[in-house]
Amino acid sequence: MEFVEIGHGSGGKLTRELIENLFLKYFGSPELHTLSDASYLNLGSSELAFTTDSFVVKPHFFPGGDIGKLSVAGTVNDLTVSGAEPKFLTAAFIIEEGYPLKDLERIVASMAETARSAGVSIVAGDTKVVEKGKCDGVFINTSGVGRVVRRLSPSLAKPGDLVIVTGYLGDHGIAISLAREEFEVETPLESDCAPLNGLLTPLFELPGLRFMRDPTRGGVATVLIEFSESSGLGVELWEESLPVRDEVKFICDMLGYDPLYLANEGKAVVVVSEEDADKALELLKSHPLGEHAAVIGRVTDFPQVLLKTRVGGIRRLELLEEDPLPRIC
Repeated sequence: MEFVEIGHGSGGKLTRELIENLFLKYFGSPELHTLSDASYLNLGSSELAFTTDSFVVKPHFFPGGDIGKLSVAGTVNDLTVSGAEPKFLTAAFIIEEGYPLKDLERIVASMAETARSAGVSIVAGDTKVVEKGKCDGVFINTSGVGRVVRRLSPSLAKPGDLVIVTGYLGDHGIAISLAREEFEVETPLESDCAPLNGLLTPLFELPGLRFMRDPTRGGVATVLIEFSESSGLGVELWEESLPVRDEVKFICDMLGYDPLYLANEGKAVVVVSEEDADKALELLKSHPLGEHAAVIGRVTDFPQVLLKTRVGGIRRLELLEEDPLPRIC
């Protein structure tokens, strides 16, 4: 392959190949090689988590959010699922000449409100403007720093641990698809875009907490496949336990999408010991963002991710070549 393809940004198989064959070839730090949502940085007396993310979602405004809200929530969530308390963010903008200032102000105001709600401060930034036609309106990069409370890793997992998802799957991916007006479907469905630190930080106190990840590009399936590869363990998922809204099921059936591979921007996958699973569910369900949390599977010693279907069959989940919905974050 000689050129970058849209699938290289999908979070799936092509993304993995690009990272491993190009970026890791030249960027050799041990922190980067973990390929986690955030890196742990030891500064002597303190340990920090550091992450960065870029946002190119199209359209910039969609039901339940916008590119500004998404840019703050996404970075807050990457820190939180890494076991850190988010503290500070930076924000960098690449703006196309001619972009409406009223839309830019709306985006910046949304970022400020989301940061306030998450208890983080935006402390540095950068702005670049490119000629008209050289950028699709506005792209945003946010980086974040947090204080590590609890180191989490796939390597901590054990066979018998349970897999929890904190709510309905696929809301964001379908909301973005419909906002693009590519299909003549009307539904009140909104993106789940939200900062999750208020929901997830109480779980840090559970002795049996092993691993967390927010299932954005590539969805829950991709998160669990990467978890399996990193841990050397497997996961058995139960299709009948997957929380999916009727509207999302309907649209997936109509368009051929799989909710397990759709992006989420306000959900987390949590792996926890069987002993602490009930307490984890209790804590999650006590928060508005976790009221539909559910146990969806179990960690196994067979290193594959398998879905037990409603009719009793077994389906192996694998990384997709491309995301059926590019530019969803």
